[in-house]
Parts: sequence; C-alpha cells; structure tokens
Amino acid sequence: MAQQYNACCSVLKSRCSTPLTVVLLAILQLLSALPVAHAGLYSASDHVLVLDADNLERTVLNSSNAWLVQFYVSWCGHCIKFSDTWKSIANDIKEWKPALSLAVLDCGEEANKETCSKLGVHGYPSLRFFKAFSKSSSDEISTLESDSVQSLRHRIIDLMEKHEEVWPPACPPLEPISVLEVNNFFTTNNPLYLALIFEGEDSYIGREVTLDMLPYENIAVRRVLKSEQALVAQFEVTSFPSCYLYFKNNSHVRVNIQMEVRSFYTYYLKTLPGVMRGSYKLHVMPDSKPDVTEPWKPFESSKVYMADLESAIHYSLRVEVGLQRVLAGEQLLALKSFVSVLAKYFPGRTPVRRILMTMNTWLKADENDKIPYSDFEDVLNNKIEVPNAVLSDRVNWVACQGSKPQFRGFPCSLWTLFHFLTVQAAAKERPGSTVSDPLEVPRAMRGYIKNFFSCRECAKNFEAMAVESMETVKDHDEAILWLWSRHNRANNRLAGDVSEDPKFPKLQWPPLDLCAKCHNEVNGEHAWNMDAVLQFLKEHYSINNLSGDYLERKSKLLKGQKQKLAIWKKEEEERARNLAREIKDKEVDEENKQYKDYEVGNEENGQNEENNEPEEEHEVLDKPRSKKNLKASIIKGKMKISEEDIVDLDTFVEQHYKSQALQAAAAAVAMAEVTEKKSLTKRDEKRKPLQLQLEEDEIIDYVGIHERLKKRGVGGKYLVEEESPKKQYWKRVLGKGFSRLDLSLCALLYFVSSVFLLVLFLFFRMRRRCRRVRHVFPVL
Repeated sequence: MAQQYNACCSVLKSRCSTPLTVVLLAILQLLSALPVAHAGLYSASDHVLVLDADNLERTVLNSSNAWLVQFYVSWCGHCIKFSDTWKSIANDIKEWKPALSLAVLDCGEEANKETCSKLGVHGYPSLRFFKAFSKSSSDEISTLESDSVQSLRHRIIDLMEKHEEVWPPACPPLEPISVLEVNNFFTTNNPLYLALIFEGEDSYIGREVTLDMLPYENIAVRRVLKSEQALVAQFEVTSFPSCYLYFKNNSHVRVNIQMEVRSFYTYYLKTLPGVMRGSYKLHVMPDSKPDVTEPWKPFESSKVYMADLESAIHYSLRVEVGLQRVLAGEQLLALKSFVSVLAKYFPGRTPVRRILMTMNTWLKADENDKIPYSDFEDVLNNKIEVPNAVLSDRVNWVACQGSKPQFRGFPCSLWTLFHFLTVQAAAKERPGSTVSDPLEVPRAMRGYIKNFFSCRECAKNFEAMAVESMETVKDHDEAILWLWSRHNRANNRLAGDVSEDPKFPKLQWPPLDLCAKCHNEVNGEHAWNMDAVLQFLKEHYSINNLSGDYLERKSKLLKGQKQKLAIWKKEEEERARNLAREIKDKEVDEENKQYKDYEVGNEENGQNEENNEPEEEHEVLDKPRSKKNLKASIIKGKMKISEEDIVDLDTFVEQHYKSQALQAAAAAVAMAEVTEKKSLTKRDEKRKPLQLQLEEDEIIDYVGIHERLKKRGVGGKYLVEEESPKKQYWKRVLGKGFSRLDLSLCALLYFVSSVFLLVLFLFFRMRRRCRRVRHVFPVL
C-alpha cells in the first residue's frame, strides 16, 4: 500500500503542480493513515481452521472430535513468535484430525472481541481445549516461548486421555493393551497387522504412532508397557522402545529400523503392503518446493495430445474404477456406458482401439449382475491375449501437466477426453440421421463422474449442473456447447482456489490468443460468439489437430505387454502347482484319517470283547492290517505275527472262518484260470521269499478283508497294491497238476470240513459256558 501511495504521489508531483494536485495528495495522505484490514497470522494452508465469532460455537462445541483452539491478537509480539511453533505443531499432527483438530481465532478483530470476552480469554496467546461433545472449554493451556513441538504434542496427548465419559469416536485406544486383548484381537478385528510398541511408562512414542496411523486402514497400533511381563516374554522383547508386527496366524516379527523413534515407526508402518489411507482424506496444501521428479515437456496450447487422452483412459479405468472391488448396479451400467463411448468414438492408435473394443465386447457379453473388478482388470491388461492390443499402464501428461504434481493432471485430461468424444460423436453423425443419441457422451460422462470420480465434491457439483440442463440438449452441436459451458462454469468457480495452478490460472476458455473471433462485447460486457465457439471446438478437438508427441512407441508397448503376459503366466502356473499340491496333501490327509479311524474302530472292538471275556480264553486271531504294519519275517516261507494281535474266539468265529470260506471260493476261481502245463519258473522262485504268510499256513484273506471293508464303508485302497501279485502266485502254485474238477471238489471238501469244525466248536463252547454257570451259581 505504501509503495503504491509513493508511486502515485511521485507521478502526480512530476506531471502537475495545480491546486487540484495538492488536494489529491492530501486525500491520499489521509487514506494512507487509515488502518488497513489484515488477514491475520494464519491461513487454511497452515493446517488450522480460521474461526470467527459466527462459527466458533457451532464448530467446536458438541463436536464429535476434540478441538484445541488458539486465541491470539495479530499485533502481539508473543503471538507472532508463537505462530511458527503453532504452524509446526499443526503440520506435525495433521494426521490426528479425525480425533483432534486445531483452530485459531483472532481476538484483535473487533467482530471477535465479544466472543473472546465471553470465554474469559484475556491473555494472548491462549490455548483452550474442547473435549468431544463438550458444551464449553474444559482446560486452558499456558504457552511459553520455550515451548517445543514435542512438549506441545505430549501435552495434547495428556489432554486427549482426559476424556472419561465420552471418548472421541474416531480416536483409537491410547491405554496399554493387555495379554488377553492381544490373544483375542483378531477375533473381533480384521486388520492385516497389529503393531505393538513396547515402551516404558513415561514414553509417548506408542501413543504418538497410534494417532499418526489413525487415517490408515488394515493396521492397528497399540502400546505395551515394559511392566507387562507376559507379553514381553511372549514376544521375546529385549530393548525398549521396540516395535513388533503381530499377524492373524499368531506369528510376529520385529520391525527393524535405523532409529527407534516415532518418525521411523510411522514411515515404516505406512509403507507396509496393504496399508492405505481410509475414507478420511487429508487435504495436503501445496508447498513452495519446485517439483523436479518429471522433466518439463514443452507443448503447444493449440494442440490436443494423444498422450493426455491415453493417460486419462488409463487412470480412469485402472485407478478410479479400480477403487471398486465389485462392480454392480448403477456402477456397472456407468462403466459399460463409458467403455462403450470410448470404443465407439475414441480415434486412438490401433492397439488402444483393439483393447477398448475387446473390453466393450466382453462387458456386453457378460450378463451377470455383478462383475469383480479383478475380472475386468484381466481383460484390461489383455490377459486373454488378443493380438496387438495394449493400453499404456502409466500417466504421461503433456498439455495437462502442472507446475507441481498436485496440479491439473487427471481432471484436465478427463475434460479434454470428453470434449474430444463429443466432437467425434458429432463428426460421425450422418446428415439427417435420427438414430444417434446426442446425449450419449454427456450421459456417459455424468455416470462416470457420479460413480467413480474420486473428488466427491467435484462430482456433486457436476451432477447438479447435469440435473439443471443436460436433458435440454437436442442435437450433437448443443452437446458440444453444453459441455464447453459447464467446463467454463467450473473454471469460474475454482478460480483462486488452492487447487488452481498458478502457472495455469483458471480462465474462461478459449482465450483470445486461441480464438479471437469467439469473443465479443455487447453493451460494454463480454459475450461469446457461439457460432465461432462451436466452429473452434470442432476444429480444436478434431483428429487433424491430434499430436502424437511424447507417446510411447507402439513396438515398446507391445514388447512390454508380452513380458508382462509371460510373468503373469508364470505366476498362474505357480499358483496352479501350489493348488494341486494342496489338494493332493488334503487327499492324503483324508486317507490317513480314514485309516486311523478304521484302526481305532478295530481296537475299540477288541477292547470291548476283552472286557466281556476272561483273559485266559483269548486266542490268536488274524486281523486285517495295512502294508505299513506287516513285518516280513521269512522263516520256512512263513511270517511271524506279533503276540499283540489277540482277540477272543467269538471274533474268530465271526470273522476268521467266514474269511476262510470266501478265500477258498476265490482261490478256486483263480486257479481255474491257470494252465495245467505251466511250471514254476526261476522268476517265480525269486519272488517266493517276498510272499508273506501267517502262522498255521493260512494265507491273508485279501478278498474277505476287501468285502468286509466295503460293508463298513471303507474302501479297499490299502490292499490294492498287494492283491494282484499274491493271487497270481498262488494260482501258479496251487494249480500245478490239478484239473478244474479236482480243484472244485477240494474247495467243496474244505468248505464242508470248515462247517463241521464250526458246529463242533459251538457245541463245546456252549457246554463250557453251562458248566461255568453251575460253578458260579450252585444254588441255581
């Protein structure tokens, strides 16, 4: 102001010295002596909310989060010195905003004096803490010139812990965790990680990191005190502070970092796989540091760059749509409409057009109500291997590049893409045609922005504009002008906003240097020449005005696609092998389980019989056993059986003799198939010692065992490997020199003798039991 005043005075003095000049100079001097309104010491870019008398009470009172408010006056020297500390602490704890927010109120403003007096604020700067859902300020904090950011941070944590009746809903627990809570944590919670920070009683690191990670999902942070010996022993903690990650499978691992401090812990946890910022989005203000990550690309503002259009398609489909795990309902319809207009009107390179047409065909053919995004992503990445089809997987802004990474970029390219599509839809319209829909592209844009655009406030504003006038569009020319006018309205609303790139201010487009004919003046006011604007838009967004500069070469794109497909195939094969291995292991486990159940059932049956009969009446019994339990002991062609295989005679009658009968019948059939003249060869002699026999020259009854297992519901899979060689061997041995009639008579005789022995055995068995009863109960 002073510089402008001096410059003005110098001009007046140099050009004229009339009495009028003297009067003007006197007026300027009086105006310069008046107080000038000031903006205070803080702004929104300092991560603090600037309050006034009108919004203080409705903002900080009865709020779901806690508030720490600084009352200051801008001319106070102490307030000016403290402002740097306050800005630093606001930036340091900006991640705590869901639970705690910082604000300022300038009591030096006349409009705010009454409010400051009402709250009893007299000294400045003064800090007041408002608990969540409080009706008035609860604590006053004195400020010192020597206050550091760390000491203020610790005092804020102490104030947060004073919430007793009502805890801020967004604030995580700050108290130490117990052994029971750790062991049962994943039964009631579903994060990927539980970060445990072991520390001393006077340490604040655990609580600081807990609040730092508040906006992030898939991770929880809790502190463990050094005095919690059970957890210290469980995690084998040897130094304090230290951080451990605890997983759902009850395993844990220590976080290895260079320094055991808050900033290192926070950075490590934020970069863990799967950890991402949740629904709360931190508004990061632009800083003053220049961006040096990407080299600047010189471009012509009169050109439309294909690199911007392809980047818009990539970002919209892979990033914005990729935020949805499942596409259904209105979202699915919006995606189909968006991809449809891209496939229909986007005049890109051949590989891009092919991938767009592939996606469009796939979406139309899919009749499901829901589509997992992973399935759509496979088509987008061309895992179905359509020849010569690929879409770049990185952004490459040219005309939409900003002076800093947070400026322009995707919103600019999305506007450009839809302007281009509306013009191409009009260019493809046949004269006199009534089939094409002039709202096809605007509706696709509306559906996409409503369902997928990340800036929800922007989406709300665009939806309001669409509801207002979009349906009034009658033809393609009106659709082009409607989208252009909505874009200019958005530019007008965002002019001067923090999102505006200072190098590319929000102006009404097209500017004079691009289209002088588009501008006019009527009654001293600016007006648009709509015919000239329409003609300019059609020429600017035509195929002839497309520039292929800075595009990645098609051969490089296709080569990269092949490499990615090879990697994906390898990963799929590895997953298939792992799955097959898991299935095979599961089948083996099931077989082992069935066999164990079978063995346990036999043992229980044997024990029950032993309990019912005296021990002296036990006899040896052959039991069906697996190959694992058979021990070959070749002594005179026989195999010894262990003394443990003992059950009672009832089981012998029920199982053993029946098995012998079935064995005899099976042997007769088997021997009938062997020729009479075949002799025992040397090869048979070599096999002979490998055959297993039981005592009493009795062959293992594989047929009988197999039938019994079938009746019990247990397959004969344990006997398959041994059944065939034994049957073939005994066919050769027993069938030597005998005719079929001889073998049949032998089998019949064996069966009759077995029945006779069975009857004889039962007779003596019953007789013995009768004698025993008379001995025990002589009276009876």
